[in-house]
Amino acid sequence: MTRSKSQFEVFREKIKIVLYGTNTVLGRMFDLVLLGLILLSVLLVMMETVEGIDQKYHSLLIICEWIITGFFTIEYILRIISIQKPVKYIFSFYGIIDLMAIMPMYLSLFFPGASILSIIRALRFLRLFKILHIPQISQQSIQLKEAMEASKEKIMVFIYFVLISTIIIGTVMYLVEGKESGFTSIPMSIYWTIVTLTTVGYGDISPQTPLGQFIAALVMILGYGIIAVPTGIVTAEFAKKSLRNNTVNTNKICKKCHSQLHFDNAKYCHECGTELPNN
Repeated sequence: MTRSKSQFEVFREKIKIVLYGTNTVLGRMFDLVLLGLILLSVLLVMMETVEGIDQKYHSLLIICEWIITGFFTIEYILRIISIQKPVKYIFSFYGIIDLMAIMPMYLSLFFPGASILSIIRALRFLRLFKILHIPQISQQSIQLKEAMEASKEKIMVFIYFVLISTIIIGTVMYLVEGKESGFTSIPMSIYWTIVTLTTVGYGDISPQTPLGQFIAALVMILGYGIIAVPTGIVTAEFAKKSLRNNTVNTNKICKKCHSQLHFDNAKYCHECGTELPNN
């Protein structure tokens, strides 16, 4: 004999269909409304920082932000109620983002100005990939995530090397230039090194001696390599993941250049760009 569902269980199932059912009509409608409110919320926070608009419509902006925060709060609570394992959602990536999206307005009751942090709601646009449910996008995002995870150790070692280098270079510049050129301390010299390595170049501190300028030139050249290395590491791992997830099909022969090595999902020849047969 099957047990009849309680009213709460029926309610929870209906809520789950709306909140998580991206393939249902109600689920799609809710997702579109949610995305619209996220966009509106971000725009409201931005408008609040425009002095003229804030002076004229401050009360209206705050009221709208509280209404949207109330909606997000109810949504967050319903998401927790509607699933079997609430803890799994609470500590998930999207769960943490959802919580962070509603916290700034409540914090503003105790810390004036904290409402500006509501701009973090823009991170909720990441749900767009789940809502669109496009296989190509989902596959690419998975591959990128795997590439980042595989590159983690290499990038950490590289950052460690860069940090040590900045300390050494900063110390050298402090000794070479001294306080007269603005290098008043080793931390200030390290700051200059980081700014120069990243090719930002604020210009608030600059070397004056020939030796200091020579070192600065080397640091600038080194900076381009520092920018390229992490990108190369991730790109290499991404290429490896792509090759593993795609098999080469020798049956797809190009009619124009007769090239035979193509991926299963390839639509065009990698040699001449001619459209490939669907076999």
